[in-house]
Amino acid sequence: MLPLIDTHQHLWDLSHLELPWTGGIPQLNKNFLMSDYLEASEGQNVSKTVYMEVDAHQHHRQREVEFINEICSDDSNPMQAAVFCADPGGPDLEAFISNNRNNPWIRGLRRVLHNPDIPRGTCLKQEFIQGVRKLGELGWSFDICLRPAELEDGIELAKACPETIMILDHCGNADPQIVQGVDISAPDKDNLFAHTAGQWKDSISRMADLPNTFCKISGIIARAKPGWGDETLAPTIDHCLDQFGEDRVFWGGDWPVCTLGAPLGEWITSLRRIIASRPENLQRKLLHDNAERIYRLN
Repeated sequence: MLPLIDTHQHLWDLSHLELPWTGGIPQLNKNFLMSDYLEASEGQNVSKTVYMEVDAHQHHRQREVEFINEICSDDSNPMQAAVFCADPGGPDLEAFISNNRNNPWIRGLRRVLHNPDIPRGTCLKQEFIQGVRKLGELGWSFDICLRPAELEDGIELAKACPETIMILDHCGNADPQIVQGVDISAPDKDNLFAHTAGQWKDSISRMADLPNTFCKISGIIARAKPGWGDETLAPTIDHCLDQFGEDRVFWGGDWPVCTLGAPLGEWITSLRRIIASRPENLQRKLLHDNAERIYRLN
């Protein structure tokens, strides 16, 4: 079994961090600790992980950094690096950089852009672009996590920041049923995540044309409806692999959010089956080697 690096591992302790968004999701509104992750990933040959920020309350972002630094410093677990939260277009970015620029665990930042209170075009404001450019100067990446119908904003941001590594989370937040062609109803204007298969495919292809972009094969399992199978996820995964190529893709578990669709083990098993017919070299790069290189884990 080929080894895995999980580039999208969440953890949270609600006695320590406030996560406003989990209140409406009972399945996620509880603690998820490293011990829980190790149990969920048992037998899957996960060798290393990269922590992904959890959209904690703004005033808890530095607390989150300190919480994760302790875990990364502990050799008894697989976490070896982290992506933290700061708003590239916000007034607190310089303070965050000042506090953390010498942090040995940090590899990049993310600011979730798909929340209902964040308007389209936020990442194209000049101050946001300048902030993302600053990340590139520091050698940090930026994770693009936005609504699928707004992928063009991510493309324009990547164009404006050519020296910054841009990592597209969750296959651009695609709905795998739509990409598969099962759900072909007209997009619901009240659904912020609505999109068409053609729109998503075209945007993925356009983003893949930019050399500073990478695609994280993650997240789509959380949107899979009951009764999903490999055939549900495969069209989304295959399109991303075909467009970005073997050197600019890596896998992320998105645990525990992935449990909205399936346990982590089922998600990994399905992915391994989907890519089984691909060359072993591509499989190794997707599952392990690219992540080790991009996140400097060796």
